[in-house]
Amino acid sequence: MIGGIAETQEMLDFCGKHNIIPDVEVIPIQKVNEAYDRLLKSDVKYRFCIDMASLKSA
Repeated sequence: MIGGIAETQEMLDFCGKHNIIPDVEVIPIQKVNEAYDRLLKSDVKYRFCIDMASLKSA
């Protein structure tokens, strides 16, 4: 069980209060193939997050 909406909100509130943030690497959509290659090579330190604003220039 991962919890419902109330539990998720409680966790987000706790993280906000204690400045707990995720470690991510933001990439533009144009580098998604490079990111996939890095995944295959185990050359990833953080989670990849695609910057959705980069879709406009794709």
